[in-house]
This record gives sequence, structure tokens and C-alpha cells, in this order.
Amino acid sequence: MERIMGLDLGSRTLGIAVSDPLGMIARTVETFRFADDDYDAQLAKELGAVKFVLGLPKHMNGDVGIRGQISLDFKAKLEAACGLPVILQDERLTTAAAERILISADVSRKKRKAVIDQMAAVQILQSYLDQKR
Repeated sequence: MERIMGLDLGSRTLGIAVSDPLGMIARTVETFRFADDDYDAQLAKELGAVKFVLGLPKHMNGDVGIRGQISLDFKAKLEAACGLPVILQDERLTTAAAERILISADVSRKKRKAVIDQMAAVQILQSYLDQKR
């Protein structure tokens, strides 16, 4: 079975996670930094991804705001660029959950900042994988 990539889109960063070949466990890959609208699907090809799970930021009442619309636009660009399906996954509170995990692991504030987007991507992807089981 091929891998699924989880993505946490920020204003200048993209946290990336990938599943194991069985689609059961998500792990961190990297935080990709980019200029506006400078997206590259090469990493997906290198890791053998067959689809993406992109976090969709929503307000607590379920509405999709400005950041959510940016994710919807990114979804369309990513699908056009690499020809792979992009599944949207509610990402409410994933960054907070990732922060709690890193704090409980006694990771310094400076190191947390460097990996928080990756950890949020893991939360997004793992949530998707758990729902599929």
C-alpha cells in the first residue's frame, strides 16, 4: 500500500507528515517554508504518496473563514499541480494538541516552534487514518 501525506498549511510554512505503508500510523517529515503561492509537489512523488489529507481550518462554530478559504484554494492548486486527490480534514485544535504533546515531552519553546507545523500535520493525518479504520 502506498503512503498518504498529511499537510498543515500556514501562512509561510507547510507542515508535512506521512503515513506508514499500511496506513495506520502518521509520522513527521518536515516543515517546508515557501514564498506566497510557491508550491512544489516533488516531495509527494519522492515519498510515493497516493493522496493528501489537508487540514481545513474552521471556526469553532464550523464556519470556514479566510484561512479556510486559503486552504480550499491550495487544495485546488495542489490537485492541479500533481494530479493526486486532496482530502480535507477538519483541523480545529490540532495545533493546540500538538503543542500539548511537545510540552509534555519537555521540548523547549525554540524547538517546539521548529516542529509544531509537522506535529499538527501528524494530528491531521492520524485523525484521518483513525476515521478510516
